[in-house]
Amino acid sequence: MIQVSNLQKKFVKQKNKKEKEEFFAVDGISFEANAHEIVGILGPNGAGKTTLLRMISGIMNASDGTILIDDMDYEHHEIEIKQNLAYLSGNTKIYQSISAYELLEMCCEFYNVDKILAKKRILEISKTLEMDSFLYNRIENLSTGQTQRVNIARCLVHDPTYYILDESTSGLDIISSQIILDFIKKERDKGKCILYSTHYMEEAENICDRVIMVNHGKIIATGTPQDIKNQTKTTNLRDAFFALIGGNHHEE
Repeated sequence: MIQVSNLQKKFVKQKNKKEKEEFFAVDGISFEANAHEIVGILGPNGAGKTTLLRMISGIMNASDGTILIDDMDYEHHEIEIKQNLAYLSGNTKIYQSISAYELLEMCCEFYNVDKILAKKRILEISKTLEMDSFLYNRIENLSTGQTQRVNIARCLVHDPTYYILDESTSGLDIISSQIILDFIKKERDKGKCILYSTHYMEEAENICDRVIMVNHGKIIATGTPQDIKNQTKTTNLRDAFFALIGGNHHEE
């Protein structure tokens, strides 16, 4: 279980040439996510989604609040947590001059996966993500969708319990997007806990068991997609979001 309590992240920005001001990218967010569950973190660009997920994945320190994963915190159990967690963002950079297979071999070594098991896992993952046709190609020669599938694959080699996926289908073609979404649902069915951030509301309706809508660093609604549509008397999550923020379509 992932437990987030009153999480905050404060930054300082330059207001003008002489003045600076503090602002909260994440402001008092609390929620839980469980096994067999895809929890969508939804909101426009600048809502605080990426900052939130970076803190949960241990990449960024919180200004205040607590994060517990299987009742462990990063201060005392960072290695144990990260061994069971995978983080992926839409713009993650990977080595370009090696093949997809070589990258996955490196990741297996990093996570101390047994060599015999590593080869089996790489081939299984390649089949699942439909990578067989380009598994031995240099990454620099792959399409955007193929590269993102390699990125997903590198998160799987150590068989993590928790996935933290930030805009993982952003900019992808419909086929690559669907392969990734189908994979995410299969991992949920295996008992994995998945946090899935996106600004594609229709995508979230398709795969999320629960959604957490965020705007300006705060939660504005949480529940199943149907709960939120019922609450706002709308027929889709996009309209529900605008109903919750008062109909203002402007993103900051």
